[in-house]
Amino acid sequence: MPADPNPTVRRRRLGGLLRRLREAAGLTLEEAAAHLECHKATVSRLELGRSGVRTRDLRQLLVLYGVTDEERIEPYLKMAKQGRESGWWERHADGLRPAYTDFIALEAEAAEVRNYQPLLIPGLLQTPAYARAVIGAHPAVVTEEELERRVEVRLSRQALLTDGRGLRFWAVVGEGALRSAVGGRNVMREQLEHLLSAARLPNVDVQVLPCDVGEHPGGSGPFVILTFPLPEESHIVCEEGLLTSVYLDSVEEVKSYASAFDALRAAALGPRKSQDMIAELLTDL
Repeated sequence: MPADPNPTVRRRRLGGLLRRLREAAGLTLEEAAAHLECHKATVSRLELGRSGVRTRDLRQLLVLYGVTDEERIEPYLKMAKQGRESGWWERHADGLRPAYTDFIALEAEAAEVRNYQPLLIPGLLQTPAYARAVIGAHPAVVTEEELERRVEVRLSRQALLTDGRGLRFWAVVGEGALRSAVGGRNVMREQLEHLLSAARLPNVDVQVLPCDVGEHPGGSGPFVILTFPLPEESHIVCEEGLLTSVYLDSVEEVKSYASAFDALRAAALGPRKSQDMIAELLTDL
């Protein structure tokens, strides 16, 4: 199991799942290592995603942790294999922050994405012109070539909504995001038209959080909750900052953000009324 100082997000997710299985089985790192006849540091690196895992060793660990059904084992084996593969985004890795490529990899494997955006249209719902205006305003983007590369990546991500694999996307968007003059009137008119069209997709729900809603639990800023059904249901929260992102995956952290998102949904307009508001703003433009 060669060490990797920059573990892929897929390896980290597999390692986190194995850690939870070990803890649920009441076993220590030492006991798991003794079963594999290796040092506990080897198992620790695996759980941190800093090393790959051989199929034989993965099977042994799963059986030790009580996962014996072949149908349950197979998704773990698939994850381990994917951890050694490159995604389409890797060809852009030189021009993207590692935290962003991590997010793209997670997003590509999620079954459900819940996104709260108070001030901007979510990336999966942006038009090319809107994305170009938003990305171009970022202080880390310094060349036209870099700008176009990042816009290309953002638009490539959007295939998740229409490629037929069934991603469920739920967005709560602040009213301020709809009223901002990002890129000018023409850009915003096109963006609202696109947002309205996307909101009518069967796998997409868009809810608008009105400016006059009062206090709500979204004051800490935008966040995304990603849900993965296999091998075991798991969730990861991403808080995106100006230059970096924070990933949270403990049960308590995910529960807090899920509760916050539910409260935001309850405070926001329903999907149909949200579409009506977007249409009204389009008429004003």
